[in-house]
Amino acid sequence: MENPQESAPLFETLMNHAKKKMVSFHTPGHKNGCAVDKELVDFTGKNLYYFDVTVFPEVDSLHDPTTCIKQAQKLMAKAYRVKESFFLVNGSSVGNQAMFMSACQPGDSIILSRNVHKSVLGGIILAGIWPIWLQPKIDRDLDIIVDAEPDQILAAIKKFPEAKAVFVTSPTYNGVTNDLLEIANICHKHNKLLLVDEAHGPHLRFHRDFPVSAVEAGADMVVQSVHKILSALSQGSVLHVNSDNIDTNKVKRVVSMLQTTSPNYLILASIDLARRQAMISGEKLFGQVMLAAEAGRKAINKLKNFSCFKREDIRFRGYDLDVTKLTINVTKTGLSGLEIENILSNEYNVQVDCADIFNLIAIMGVGSTRGDIDRLVKALEAIDVKYHGTAAYWDLHLPSLTTEMVMNPRDIFFSKSYKRVSLKKAAGQISAQTLTPYPPGIPILIPGERISQEVCDYLLELSHKDIRVSGQETDTLKTVKVVKTK
Repeated sequence: MENPQESAPLFETLMNHAKKKMVSFHTPGHKNGCAVDKELVDFTGKNLYYFDVTVFPEVDSLHDPTTCIKQAQKLMAKAYRVKESFFLVNGSSVGNQAMFMSACQPGDSIILSRNVHKSVLGGIILAGIWPIWLQPKIDRDLDIIVDAEPDQILAAIKKFPEAKAVFVTSPTYNGVTNDLLEIANICHKHNKLLLVDEAHGPHLRFHRDFPVSAVEAGADMVVQSVHKILSALSQGSVLHVNSDNIDTNKVKRVVSMLQTTSPNYLILASIDLARRQAMISGEKLFGQVMLAAEAGRKAINKLKNFSCFKREDIRFRGYDLDVTKLTINVTKTGLSGLEIENILSNEYNVQVDCADIFNLIAIMGVGSTRGDIDRLVKALEAIDVKYHGTAAYWDLHLPSLTTEMVMNPRDIFFSKSYKRVSLKKAAGQISAQTLTPYPPGIPILIPGERISQEVCDYLLELSHKDIRVSGQETDTLKTVKVVKTK
């Protein structure tokens, strides 16, 4: 019998429709590419635009799938061995928000580490829930931040038994994965739901040498960015329901409410094809990617001023590592990662995914090759000889972020009752905004929490440095927005 995973029902339906070259009296207005700018069409070709259709019976509806989209989502669920899967065209951001709104009721609380994606705060606000923050772990030897450990989560569950769920980010941007098997065991032993942002780990299921994925570990809900590592187009993600403790009908309603009614069918088709490719060839393709990544890691570690931590370095610390992500430490160069990123891009046509003061993060995907790694290594070799900075080393540290939540973040978000006060006088006030310095890329202030003196001192220290603070509404970080009390 033919393997069902070799089919791609959504893609095949769209391809059959495109071949008909039908006259379009539906949206979008470019009408099968006829009105798309010539310069763009000359580059992309015209066939692409036959996939850009609207909802009609032949191509199914994302909001009420009955045919090819339903079939494609079922194949996705079987590929990951979960109860049900939902295609997302707004990225994993909407998946994070959907998890909060599906798993929790307004007024519920959830345990989570502070180093979450910004979409998580959006989910907290939309769902009207109370966050119970855990202090992220800092590894000063590697200059990275990792998610909460199992013992932190267990302690929080015992301290806050009313919490409905635990939320974990794994892998992190650096590819570091948590002990999800132990965390799942702790959560389920104490009747807590486990929600996992696995945006950077949709591939972990497809090679035996990868760390354990969240779905294999038994998380109740998992969101994955199919576009980040697999071959889907940007914004293509999937939300998995992996537990009978989740009301799938509610998930359907929430996902439908949060997503556009005009989904891009090319994105949807690419999710379908990425699943097929991973199921058929994932073991082989990712085996090649892992070999290339490890060759790159070994070569980088031979350079004078660059280094790249290894899997054994992470395992020694109680975590695991997706080796396809290279965290390249630049502190010995005397330049920041941001400066090195610009040099790589402008002079060597090599673009990394992101950078901070300490590191570059190079993310490999199913399409990465040994040639790509060789280009990166050669560029770093040249930079190692050519560039030498004098910047002082900046210590990676955080204030205590397990602060008192005084008001619900949703109430603050929709309130107009706020004022600005000097940072020097903000201690004891209730924050009415989010402030996220880069580095470390972690919210130092969250709406609804009591501002501590330690946080004030930390922000004052940052105000004297060339540090970008997201959420800052003035040119200089001298004031903070707080709740106006009577």
